[in-house]
Amino acid sequence: MGSLAGLLQSRRGWSCWRRLRSPSFRFPNSPAAAAAAAHLKRAALWPGCLRGMEEGVDEDEQQKQQPPPPPPPPRVSTSYRAIQRVGIAVDETNVLPGALQLIRKLRPQWETERVKTKLFTEGITNKLMACFTAENMGDAVLVRVYGRKTELIVDRANELRNFQVLQDHSCAPSLYCTFENGYCYEFMPGKALGPEHIRQPNIFRLVAHEMAKMHRIHTNGSLPKPCLWHRLHKYFNIVKTEFPRKASNSGLHQEVHIPSLEVLEEEIRWMKEHLSQLRSPIVFCHNDLLSKNIIYNKAEGHVRFIDYEYTGYNYQAYDIGNHFNEFAGLNEVDYSLYPSKEIQLQWLRHYLQAYKKLGQEDLGGGSKSRGESGAVSEEELESLYVQVNQFALASHFLWACWGLIQAQFSTIDFNFARYADIRFKQYFKAKPAVTSFKMSK
Repeated sequence: MGSLAGLLQSRRGWSCWRRLRSPSFRFPNSPAAAAAAAHLKRAALWPGCLRGMEEGVDEDEQQKQQPPPPPPPPRVSTSYRAIQRVGIAVDETNVLPGALQLIRKLRPQWETERVKTKLFTEGITNKLMACFTAENMGDAVLVRVYGRKTELIVDRANELRNFQVLQDHSCAPSLYCTFENGYCYEFMPGKALGPEHIRQPNIFRLVAHEMAKMHRIHTNGSLPKPCLWHRLHKYFNIVKTEFPRKASNSGLHQEVHIPSLEVLEEEIRWMKEHLSQLRSPIVFCHNDLLSKNIIYNKAEGHVRFIDYEYTGYNYQAYDIGNHFNEFAGLNEVDYSLYPSKEIQLQWLRHYLQAYKKLGQEDLGGGSKSRGESGAVSEEELESLYVQVNQFALASHFLWACWGLIQAQFSTIDFNFARYADIRFKQYFKAKPAVTSFKMSK
């Protein structure tokens, strides 16, 4: 079958096309007709496919008259590579035996007695162990074991898809295999940062640039929906089911002083109505950028993000606001460390400059236009500042609900109930101040 454009170049084909475009024409009800309708619909979305034919312009002449279109922005592939699957389940409470089993599959050339291991203890969702033979851990394989009941709060299939997307854009390490309750991947050399590092200008400039790079990963031609509301409702529904039933048995009510479920439900309604009106762009977000999820490679002068469980399309301002909340730390939360407006504006300027330049590069802009595209107005800066601080409220609320769920199910040694209490309190404390901020007109 010839191309649609070739068909339309014939007199008969063009006559058919004119008839098809008539308002009175209706396709017959058949599979073939439906396929033809879909094909023509796609053609209508192809700028320039039919341009000039109605006007009687020769195709060669038309091509001379029309400037070449800019190259399309990069797309995220919808066909994901198959990942090696290993039929091993690793005991979450005793990771070592299962990790060594996996290493024998992935690195059969390694001598078992030479394999060293390191258990990372900072994570509060999963268990993580490195297996390596080199002294500098340069050949390390990371074995990540899902935490108990984390499938309630994490879409594991989506996590692996997003891992591959990030890998394709040089934002993630290599993914080696999956197993029954986790996956193995490449060790990323560098230093995991702490709250004291991410407020340093030389570091937060790199973080802002890396976040802009992630935010410029494009959807595959569709209009993405923010994951925030689905995730928030999902977590809250689990809280409604689990919290009242188990709190009386565990003494959790004495640990966590939260408002009634009715009040919390009303807050979710308010957030969705209010924050949705701020017109924050929907971009590809990390959604969990605490300091330990940032790896700083001093030798190469860059940072990389790790842990992609919560990655997905979301509001740009949410991702930044969530990161600013993490300036307060995790184990000993101190909101006096929340970045001042001065620090935020510096951070946001770095971010917007990088975000604009990357956007211009996607469209194939020249060096001059790229330089000009990095200019950031005060109005843009102030608007993003308002959006970020108001979306930070949703971050507090979501992680508070997450903490209540983890308090019921997690075996990790962390006081999730206390953490939930802190995040709820900060939500209600910050709300009056940040909602008084007004967007630039």
